[in-house]
Amino acid sequence: MALFLSTYLNKLDKKGRISVPASYRSVLSQEGYSGFVAFRSYKSLAIECYSFARMEQMSKSVDQLDIFSEAQDDFSAAIFADAEQIPFDGDGRIILPKDLITFAGIEDTAAFVGRGATFQIWRPEHFETHQEIARTRIQERQATLKLAPPSVNEVA
Repeated sequence: MALFLSTYLNKLDKKGRISVPASYRSVLSQEGYSGFVAFRSYKSLAIECYSFARMEQMSKSVDQLDIFSEAQDDFSAAIFADAEQIPFDGDGRIILPKDLITFAGIEDTAAFVGRGATFQIWRPEHFETHQEIARTRIQERQATLKLAPPSVNEVA
């Protein structure tokens, strides 16, 4: 399973090129495609980034909704119609599409933010604010997390 960890700050050049963290490229290369899928987050001013395997899983989830339902239509329009394939160049860089850069408010630096099975790309200041709010909510709610049982092939 893909696992994206940590937060990395990388510079965006004038042509919209940016280097993807090596650890993220390593995880993504295990699938055989040299790149990922990106789309506008519908919850935050961030770019959602998924491996192709994760996008296939997302497609199966949307397919489980009632066909022609408003929910299925909304998720399809918000995710798949907006998604773009982002390939790596020979130096491990990508070209972020202008519409995604504009949506996320990214200027000269972007934050690559690991989210476990996926990652996001943020304007660094926006992510700092988002992260503080998330930490505060967790503390205020005294939230806990149940650890999922290991799968057959995993050791706890």
